[in-house]
Amino acid sequence: MEKVPLLSLILWLPVVGMVFVLLTPKEQVRLIRFWAHLFTGAVLILSFGLWFGFGPELHGMMQFEERYDWVPILGIRYHLGVDGLSMPLVVLTALLTFLSIVYSPTAIHYREKEYYALFLLLETGMIGVFVALDFVLFYVFWEVSLVPMYFLIGIWGGPKREYAAIKFFLYTLVGSVAMLLAILVLYFHAGTFDMVELIEKKPLAKASATLQALVWLGFYLAFAIKVPVFPFHTWLPDAHVEAPTAGSVILAGILLKMGTYGLVRVNLPLLPEASDVFWSMMGILALVNIIYGSLVAMGQDDLKKLIAYSSIGHMGFVMLGIAAAAKDGGAFADAALRSAKVTALNGATWTMIAHGLMTGAMFLLVGVIYERVHHRDLNRFGGLWAQMPVYGSIFSFFAMAELGLPGLAGFWGEFFSVLGSFRVYQWAGFAVIGIVITAAYFLWTVQRMFLGELREEYRNLPDMNLQEHISLWPLVVLTFLVGVYPPILLRVIQPAMEHIVELMSRAWLL
Repeated sequence: MEKVPLLSLILWLPVVGMVFVLLTPKEQVRLIRFWAHLFTGAVLILSFGLWFGFGPELHGMMQFEERYDWVPILGIRYHLGVDGLSMPLVVLTALLTFLSIVYSPTAIHYREKEYYALFLLLETGMIGVFVALDFVLFYVFWEVSLVPMYFLIGIWGGPKREYAAIKFFLYTLVGSVAMLLAILVLYFHAGTFDMVELIEKKPLAKASATLQALVWLGFYLAFAIKVPVFPFHTWLPDAHVEAPTAGSVILAGILLKMGTYGLVRVNLPLLPEASDVFWSMMGILALVNIIYGSLVAMGQDDLKKLIAYSSIGHMGFVMLGIAAAAKDGGAFADAALRSAKVTALNGATWTMIAHGLMTGAMFLLVGVIYERVHHRDLNRFGGLWAQMPVYGSIFSFFAMAELGLPGLAGFWGEFFSVLGSFRVYQWAGFAVIGIVITAAYFLWTVQRMFLGELREEYRNLPDMNLQEHISLWPLVVLTFLVGVYPPILLRVIQPAMEHIVELMSRAWLL
């Protein structure tokens, strides 16, 4: 019996759902919502098939592969596959998209047909980035994910939505052009767009150091803008603040990870020599992200902007681990240093997943309170725990996870990143400054929102409703589960990280 093309089903079902939504009259809002729930739910269920059918013992090899000629004359293929790096991100994308759709009827009350159609298209774009193993396919999905988010911010966002949407689009587009040029250089040197083949061949290995550096920087610019790495970060707070709640969830939970995913998938194994040249730059900018992002977050009175800047800090820990893995091929003579690089990459990938769970939940929680009081000013809150005990408890739970409390998902990513990075370059230890600042501003946020005397204007606020419970509790359970039993994720992630380190070490030993 021919195997089911599971990745293609997961990838294209949202587009089928988008067609159903577009064919439904705009007046039939309940049916439009039903299609959106049905197809994103189906994608989530199918993604569980990836999780339970995945074989970690295959040591980082691509699984569920599909390979067909697409444009044979140019060597362009429809090539899909997942490993321990991409598979958890596909599942995370399916989960957060479904939960965002569950939450959306609470906040979106106009032009719903266009909203749900764009959200479904966005899901295909994001999943496509994580499963594509041909650079042309990868680039197409990279661009596809940009357009729906532009409209989601520009139509359903806040008062400055047009400015935020254009800024997001232009920043990302600049990076996309740089990446396209880098892809073309690789193609002219190897005659193929296949990512797996290019990583094996390393066609630029004998090219000049200058050319390798330029290609590396082309990819880096695209990915760093998406992360975002300082100084490309200025689009993020604007986009987050103006985006609708579900848009912020996807922006923080998934779109930022496309940048760090690209660095681990492309820059490290494909251009290890150039990665070694730029490792210190990445390490320094990672620390800037961690400390600067945390300090600026601490100075915010807008709850949504605070969480946006916290994302800059958290993504710094991902970059910290990536920088450690990029450093000095000669160090691979030392098995302990090689293990440290694997640990650092484990931390980077873990933080991608944990940040998606935690920050996705935090933006949903911002939406919950905003729909009730219609502001996000932390100075105007106080004593909410007495009136909204469930909301206060869940918010405090995720605040503890965000600040890295042991036993919750956020702890392990930071722990592995700092542990592995410190063994490679000791000044990575300065990252603990960011951890302390993060703890300070999240505890202060909980104090300002939930402790003290309840203000008179909030005495009739209702606690969370059923839709809000459904959208948040899966994230509560997963944040706790992977926090208390890390092997759930590590058994999937580690073989892929070992494989990437091995690919880099082979190139350095040539």
